[in-house]
Order: sequence, then structure tokens, then C-alpha cells
Amino acid sequence: MQAHLQILSDVEKETIHDKSLQILDKIGVQFHSKRACNILLANGARNESGSNVLRIPPELVEHALQTAPKTFTLGARVPEKDVVLPAPHTGYVLDNGGIYTRDHRTGQRRVSNYQDQIEFLQVFDSLPSSALVWSTTVHEFQPSSSGVKACIAAFMHSCLHIQDELTRPEEVPLVIEALECILGSQEAVRQRKLYSVVYCTLPPLGHDGPMCDAYLELCAYDVPICVFPMPGAGSTGPASLFSNIALGNAEALSALVLFQLARPGLPVIFGDASGVTDFHSGNFLEGAPETVLQTAARGEMARFYGLPNEQAGCLTEAKEHGAQAIMEKVGTTLPLFLSGVDLVQGPGALETSNLMSLAQIVVDDEIARYCQRIRQGIEISAEKDYFEDIESVGPGGHFLGRKSTRAAARSTEFLQPALADRSMYSHWLELSRPDLYDKANLKVDEILASPPENPLSDEVVGKLEALMRKADEVLA
Repeated sequence: MQAHLQILSDVEKETIHDKSLQILDKIGVQFHSKRACNILLANGARNESGSNVLRIPPELVEHALQTAPKTFTLGARVPEKDVVLPAPHTGYVLDNGGIYTRDHRTGQRRVSNYQDQIEFLQVFDSLPSSALVWSTTVHEFQPSSSGVKACIAAFMHSCLHIQDELTRPEEVPLVIEALECILGSQEAVRQRKLYSVVYCTLPPLGHDGPMCDAYLELCAYDVPICVFPMPGAGSTGPASLFSNIALGNAEALSALVLFQLARPGLPVIFGDASGVTDFHSGNFLEGAPETVLQTAARGEMARFYGLPNEQAGCLTEAKEHGAQAIMEKVGTTLPLFLSGVDLVQGPGALETSNLMSLAQIVVDDEIARYCQRIRQGIEISAEKDYFEDIESVGPGGHFLGRKSTRAAARSTEFLQPALADRSMYSHWLELSRPDLYDKANLKVDEILASPPENPLSDEVVGKLEALMRKADEVLA
């Protein structure tokens, strides 16, 4: 059977749900969007004296949970890369939001650029654990149009589903036009769903105005929304994992209510990127064990509601490749895989998601394969019953020559690592003592030396490049 990890009991899930409803109904949530306030007030939310802090009754939450679809598909440019949610296997989401990069050729930490984004996407697209990509910050782009241009560039250089973040309504028509360039029509945009957005609430209990307005515009195109609360226990959230989980859950439910009222049946991913506060420095921590306890718990709340989920994971505070990065990344990945999370966002990132590394993307793919194998568990079946082999070999023999052993060596029963070294010590010395990152760097070189897979046609690329220039003019 599959290996499984459970963070919350059924009673504890009910407790968190009830506490979240109490927060929404008794305390309320602040919406900086007048349009959002009008939608909620027209449907039964309450406020006092024109305040933008709205109290959301439990019946609105229950209605939203009934109208939100329980399964849908995130499309990709190449249909075989489509991601069906809930997913049968946990997939990775490339964070790609690092301000800095670890230069693959020099090893130096520097500000990331457009060429880095292209290479991040090329490497990530080629790996088996990859499911979705986020576009990155590109400092060469004009600041006012950087987000939209980076998003369009992601469509040009990745064949996977693109998930992004818009910050104001003016960006929406440009992104929709880019999707039409690729797909041919607005109807195809609605049907194929090549694009989704991340909606980060403002902890504690807040919603940004321009971003909220932009996403209400996107609702007309059936663009899936991943609600992604990020309360930090002890700073922007209460210093209790239980209360911080309930707070983040309440924020996510408030977003679900708004977008289901605006567009009943809109696909929503119930995500989370909660963290904890470093009480020595005040920093937000992603690689701490308390972080993954919260994100895994929120993944279980998503399944409690029957919603697809995406959790931040595979994260670290390490500033460089090495033991701390591996330790924290395994620690913040394995529980999410074992608890059955659909999507894990964070591979490739170091330094609390401020720095991206090409080699780390490859190493994190190895971590995913390792975690996936543990999740697959042990198959107890007639096909795996080798009693006859045991009887034939008997006491004191060995199984190396058995046909079943040769078959098993080529099966998924035993993981064959791509990077981890399992050779004898003398052979390891002959190979010049390679480690994970040595092999990862070689893999990066191999990928970058190969032509990109599934490129867009020159005609579509030309249209998208023209649209990027248009974005500079429209958003200036």
C-alpha cells in the first residue's frame, strides 16, 4: 500500500474549520477593493458604518464550497504535459521568483536576468517531476511592465502550464491577448486553461485592492486561481501553529467565497505558504520543521473540503549548495509527498526563495524522486509473492541469478538515483570524489547544450515579442 502521513485527525480538521468560520463571522476580513466589497455585501456579508472590514457568515462559506469544482485540468502548451487535479502524483512548481541567482558558470551570487529565466525554464521543463512554472523577476525589463513581460516570456520558453501573479487590472488584457496568440481564440483560452494565477492574501486577514480587482477581471475568462495565504507564526500570524493554520485557512476561505460569488464554478486551488518567525532576527522562515507542519496541515484541509491544493515546500534558508540545503529541502518535501499534496512550489530556490540555482533544480528533482518512491510504499500482491523463489533457493543460497531479481532490477520496485553515488570507496576516489552537485552541474550542461523542446512557431513568437513591446507602452 501507499505510505501515508497524517498531520491532523478528523476531529482536528473540524476544529480548524469551525475556528476559521468563527474568525470570518466574528472578526471579519479587510477588502481594499470596492468591487469586492460590493459583491460580498450584496450576498450577505456584513460591515459597520461603511467599513471595508466585512464579516462573512458561515452559509456563504458553505455555498462557496458547494460551487467550487472538485476536479479540473491545468492545461499546458503540449497536451501531454497537462496537469489533472487532484493529481495522482505530487508535481513540482518552479518557484522562479528569486531576485538573485547562483551563476552556473562562475558560482557567484548575482542579480538574476532574462537569460537566467530562459535557462531556469529549459532545465525545469526537461525533468520528470516538473508540473507548473512561475515566471521570474527580470531586472532588465521596465518596472511597470516587468511582471507581464516575464509572464509572456515564460509562455515563449516553457511548454508547461504557467502560473503567475498579476498586480493590477491593466495587466489582464495583455495576458489574455498573449493566450489568444498561442491558442487562437478567447473560447480556447477558457477551455484549455494554459494559465492560472496565484492570489496571496495580506496577513493578517487582508486582501489587496488592485490585485483583487485584476483577478475579478480574470474570472470572466475562467482563469484558475490558487489562493496562497502566507501568515508567519509570531509576526503576521499568531505565535501558535494551530491558530496560524486557522488564520491562513480563514483567509483562503474568504478568497474562495469572493471568487465563487463572482464566478460560480471558477476553478480554485486551495494553496498555502505559511511560515514561522525567526525570533532572533524577525525573518520569515521557510525551511523550519514548523513550516512544513503548517503547509501539510493546510493541504489536509484542502482535501477536507475536496479541493485541489498547492503548498510551498522544498524550501531552505541555506545560502549555498550543501548539507543544510539538502536537510531542509528533504524535511520540507517528504511530509508533503506523504500527505498526498498535489503540487509543491519551491524547487530550485535557496536563501528563503531569494536565490535560484540551476543545479539546485536538478538536485531537487532527485529529492522528488526519492520522496515519491517512499510515498509509493510497499506492494503486497500475488505478483510480488516470491515464495517459489525462496523455496527454490532455500537456506544458505542467494537470489542474484533469479529471473525475478533481474526483472526487479529494471522495475520501479527499486529507485535508481540519477545523482547519488553508490559506488565502492575506491571507485569513488577514482571518479575524483563526485557529490550530488557535481553530477547536477553536468546534467545542467547537458540540458543547456540541447535544443529547447517543443518551441513555439516563429510567427507566434513574433506576436508575443510585439506584445511585450506593447506592454511597455500600455503600462508605463
